[in-house]
Amino acid sequence: MDPIADTLIQIKNAGAVGKETVMVPHSKFRYAVLQALLKEGYIGSLEKKTRKQRKIIEVGLLYEEGKPRIGSVKRISKPSRRLYTGARNVWRVRQGFGDLFLSTPGGILTQKEARKQRIGGEVLFEIW
Repeated sequence: MDPIADTLIQIKNAGAVGKETVMVPHSKFRYAVLQALLKEGYIGSLEKKTRKQRKIIEVGLLYEEGKPRIGSVKRISKPSRRLYTGARNVWRVRQGFGDLFLSTPGGILTQKEARKQRIGGEVLFEIW
């Protein structure tokens, strides 16, 4: 299974049923992706915890007028098919109403930051 896709779908599904928080297993890469989502305002809070000697991440969800902030997610680069792009070829998501997240040598960046810093990388997912 794909850990990033699992994490994103867990968050999306928790928002769809109205939960305030969701617990996901901890890894450095997941934490970096979640920090980028927090920075862009898709999630409300992020906290590392330990439960029964296992590290987890507690993610606080955001809602706008009763609707979850994360409407939909599309995983682009998958374990079976990786997709890389240069800084010039980064595309806009939903005419600017969504974000594209990339894994770059400079960390996890949105398409705006990647274009600004002129860095390409692996296209992780679209979110809107």
